[in-house]
Amino acid sequence: MNAIIKKIQFDDGREITMETGRLARQADGAVVVKMGDTMLLATVVAKADAGENVDYMPLSVDYREKYASTGRFPGGFFKREARPSDSEVLTSRLVDRALRPLFPDDYHADVQVMITLISADRNILPDALACLAASAALTISDIPFNGPISEVKVGRIDGKFIANPGYISLAESDMDIMVGASENNIMMVEGEMKEVSEKDMVEAIKFAHNIIKAQCRAQLEFAEMVDKSRPKREYSHEINDPEFKQTMHDATYKKVYDMAVKGIANKKERKTILDTIKEAFVETLSDEEKEEKKMMISRYYHEIEREAIRNATLDSKIRIDGRKLDEIRPIWTEVDYLPAAHGSAIFTRGETQSLTTVTLGTKLDEQVIDGAVIEERSKFLLHYNFPPFSTGEVKPLRGTSRREVGHGNLALRALKFILPNSDDNHYTTRIVSDILESNGSSSMATVCAGTLALMDAGVKIKKPVSGIAMGLISDSKTKRYAVLSDILGDEDHLGDMDFKVCGTRDGITACQMDIKVDGMPYEILEEALEQAKAGRLHIMDEMMKTISEPRADFKPFVPRITQMKIPKEFIGAVIGPGGKVIQEMQRETGTTIVIEEVGEFGIIDIVANNVEAKDAVVEKIKRICAVPEVGEIYKGKVKNITTFGAFIEILPGQDGLLHISEIEWRRLEKVEDALKVGDEVEVKLIDVDPRTGKLKLSRKVLLEKPANYQDNRPKKF
Repeated sequence: MNAIIKKIQFDDGREITMETGRLARQADGAVVVKMGDTMLLATVVAKADAGENVDYMPLSVDYREKYASTGRFPGGFFKREARPSDSEVLTSRLVDRALRPLFPDDYHADVQVMITLISADRNILPDALACLAASAALTISDIPFNGPISEVKVGRIDGKFIANPGYISLAESDMDIMVGASENNIMMVEGEMKEVSEKDMVEAIKFAHNIIKAQCRAQLEFAEMVDKSRPKREYSHEINDPEFKQTMHDATYKKVYDMAVKGIANKKERKTILDTIKEAFVETLSDEEKEEKKMMISRYYHEIEREAIRNATLDSKIRIDGRKLDEIRPIWTEVDYLPAAHGSAIFTRGETQSLTTVTLGTKLDEQVIDGAVIEERSKFLLHYNFPPFSTGEVKPLRGTSRREVGHGNLALRALKFILPNSDDNHYTTRIVSDILESNGSSSMATVCAGTLALMDAGVKIKKPVSGIAMGLISDSKTKRYAVLSDILGDEDHLGDMDFKVCGTRDGITACQMDIKVDGMPYEILEEALEQAKAGRLHIMDEMMKTISEPRADFKPFVPRITQMKIPKEFIGAVIGPGGKVIQEMQRETGTTIVIEEVGEFGIIDIVANNVEAKDAVVEKIKRICAVPEVGEIYKGKVKNITTFGAFIEILPGQDGLLHISEIEWRRLEKVEDALKVGDEVEVKLIDVDPRTGKLKLSRKVLLEKPANYQDNRPKKF
């Protein structure tokens, strides 16, 4: 096999290798990208022609991880890779969002991109290489593609930016962002940060872009080495009628423009007007024209809408719902809406509404993440649900969508920084955002509602977080542009940018940006960030009118968790043979007890609904873990009686001998004259046999000595 290889060097000596010609040769493009021991196989295949009546880009991007890449078996009964995990879905979305804008607007053939992790170095994260692999496969193929592009993950440790940091380094970083770009333009940004400034975020993007430029040039040089990459295949996926398009433009543009300048706040009312304008034009056509030009009418009218609404915004500086460029929609919020939930909040901004709940659970509720590369447990979960009724639509429910996974992950990244430290928070926390209305920025509504619900639940968050979605409308010919705060769904659809920014008053905690226009200057990006800061602080002020700090305590029905730490050698004693001891404690007290070995200690979580039950468990565990000390007084139970004394359990699992002569001051003929099995008595530990470790007890030393007492025992000489 004649492999074609191209290498990319990092300044620090690390190296990325791109190879084609050996694997998957029947695909339209196939590239293996290797960094260290991490290897990704990316393949691309496109249909020869577009499907009938398809006027969009049918692109599918799938990223999958093979467990064999790290020498592991998949979990579950079938022991094989099944549906994609959330992390695989998120990586697929990162690649998809960067690639999709770079296909020609009139190219509508099905394109499938598959990226497979086939070997993995656990410290080299494959998500940072997935887009490079996909872009390289497209670039060396004959599929029309306006690339290449690449993505770089950026971390920062001690003020120094790091490209594609390893898993270990990332844990020490104060930012984790993925930047996707072509040689000339930023396409996509997503990540989390620990309250970084707007300036630092822009510098991180510039740092990533410089590295991406070199990777794009390397892909072009790589493609020059591959004959298949040129020329690109010819296609003709659209039938156009310029004269008809102009006729439609003349009949509808001014009406759409006037509607946009007027500004109508209600989404359904706007849609009704736009549909009426279109229908009025269609009615001027013959039945033959209506059928013949059906697809053209929809495509052309969408282009007219886009042009008219964008021009109206740039001309009037008034948006389609009547707001100014930096104006935020009306906000109303409420907490404790659901009386039986641990925490709940409603956040409504314009026609977007989230009903969010917080549930506090135990260590048993932690999520086990069993990926091919990442194995860990998560104490914080955030789930985002987007039912069809939120947009007034009828759609079948077919499980969690990729969009729901992506929006939930963005909100999770925005909020996880503000949760209490693990030492102060023994709960597993689950946030669920149900979007009840949607007209733009529902993920940011989730962030705001999540903050409110956490405070309503009494979770001691470090600081509140708010989020805002920014938009952009620009005209490259006239150099005019408008940065929009708190965008509508229509403004996202018709605009050039969707830039979501979340943060506290002191800095950014998460962001997600998709840019749909070529050559957006960094100056506009900086302006958008400053405008976003003002907007999210306004939203924060509105939120604080409802609740400004966490409740002093959890609600009465929230289980209380007490944590204990014991030496690990006592874990077995607390559990007991076959779990007998711990099960008995749980049954007697109605508590849940969870034990985990961490280093040299056993960490015990006691989940109780009342103080008495918690205290009873704590006392029992303390007794189990106690080391008997000579001179200490214990309250024990008579476990067994013999002719020479009684065995008393002074600590769980630890018996001592109370000799018959140490029971009372009077002389006893039989132990049963003073004690019976099951009696509880106070005894003092008077000695421990150094050879056998047996415990010697006395009861009589705790009793008052009779005045006429005479010791008739034989004296020792």
